Amino acid sequence: MILDLIPESTRAAGLGALMKGAGAVSRVLPIPQPTLLVGAGASRRLGQAVAAFGHARVLIVTDQVIVRLGLLQGLSEALAEGGTAFAVFDEITPDAPIPLIERGIAAFREHDCDALVAVGGGSAIDAAKAIAVAIANPGRSLRALAGYYKGLRTPMPVYAVPTTAGTGSEVTVAAVIADPERHSKLVIVDTRLVPRMAALDPALMTGLPSAITAATGIDALTHAVEAFIGNWATAHTDALALAAVGLVFANLRTACHEGENLQARENMALASTWAGMAFTRANVGYVHAIAHQFGGLYHTPHGLANAIMLPHVLRFSLPAVTQRLARLARRAGLGEAGQGDKDLAQAFIEGVCALERDIGIPTTLAALREEDIPALARAALLEAHTGYPVPRYMTQAQCEAMIRAVLPQVGQAGQAGQAAQAGEAAGADGGAPGTRRRAGPKPSRKAASKAAGKAAGKAPGKVSSEAASKPASKAASKATGATPAKSTRSAAAAARKRTSV
Repeated sequence: MILDLIPESTRAAGLGALMKGAGAVSRVLPIPQPTLLVGAGASRRLGQAVAAFGHARVLIVTDQVIVRLGLLQGLSEALAEGGTAFAVFDEITPDAPIPLIERGIAAFREHDCDALVAVGGGSAIDAAKAIAVAIANPGRSLRALAGYYKGLRTPMPVYAVPTTAGTGSEVTVAAVIADPERHSKLVIVDTRLVPRMAALDPALMTGLPSAITAATGIDALTHAVEAFIGNWATAHTDALALAAVGLVFANLRTACHEGENLQARENMALASTWAGMAFTRANVGYVHAIAHQFGGLYHTPHGLANAIMLPHVLRFSLPAVTQRLARLARRAGLGEAGQGDKDLAQAFIEGVCALERDIGIPTTLAALREEDIPALARAALLEAHTGYPVPRYMTQAQCEAMIRAVLPQVGQAGQAGQAAQAGEAAGADGGAPGTRRRAGPKPSRKAASKAAGKAAGKAPGKVSSEAASKPASKAASKATGATPAKSTRSAAAAARKRTSV
């Protein structure tokens, strides 16, 4: 990489000046914010609002598991009661690829829709955004729309109902989709992509499996932390990021271990939204740059990739952001009274590691291969150095060492040696390597998909409006043998493994 041929001090000064100029633009760029509906039943209220806005027919963009679990019922009933017709496109998968988005575009046109309602995780919301901008700009391919403001015409209206708490896509200006031919991700950026309204309905999140709750929760934390320590932070984004960090540390463990706790679910939904607002203006950093490469090559869920890399990037960044990390520690309730900034910064990193350990985040990436590391590092550095306001610049060797530390065979020993390999501050890992617990093996997506199929039956790629509004409790009871009172929850435990992260 050419940047590696330039002395580090010169490189840092040049890139820092470039990012400073871009940050000045980011501070004044007008970014719309959606109207937020918060609380149990918010999805029904969003349906009422969409109908009141006079839309003739909307396309609901979602996945088959959400349809089977009856999570569209309140929304679809409200739309029907308000006189707005709807069609359901339920083919969404994690990291929705270009061919899937193209089928969604065809469905929008086939049903003559005039708006989209995304119900699901970040993949569903991003897919709806991509469909919206493609419909409005029919002469441009999805690849041609990738980048900043590549669509001339205003995207179709988008409304969002997130069913996970982490991506923040309900308030962001970007849509991320997969390009399977190039094994990469496309990012479409346009301030007009921000949904007009979003419903944060904790009742739709209570059946979310603990593993997905954990990964998406750390995704929200990563958004907040990278927005806070980056060089584009403002007083406004700081307030949003600090609020999000406080909510994550106070509620994520509860949401993972007591999934039916509506208050914890609602607070995590708010944390995701505040963090999304923060990073939309302040941007992200190396955690995301590396995680995007994992997702593009290995299809690693984005939240999980962020969670694995967050402690490593924090240790590397520590010398440049000690005071900022100390402020995060105070908001998270970490450290002890009277501690200085250096100790509090260490306490924050240790607190992140402890939180991830408590909720079962693994410390290594099972799919990672040694031979891929140089290319992964080059791509991550290119992404970060040309687009993100990172507080401290790293070299190719440092990035490779950081990624190498999460190789499965490196394991806990790599955690201890990574600080020296990557030139990070010593003694910041928050514990002896032998005490770092790894999560147990996780079922593959294919296995989870088969389990979901057995629990609730195979559904077609598109379903009728009538079918979408029926709850799945009776069918789930027969399939799983659960009592009627627990049927939907039991189906969720088996089926929602496929819900996008």
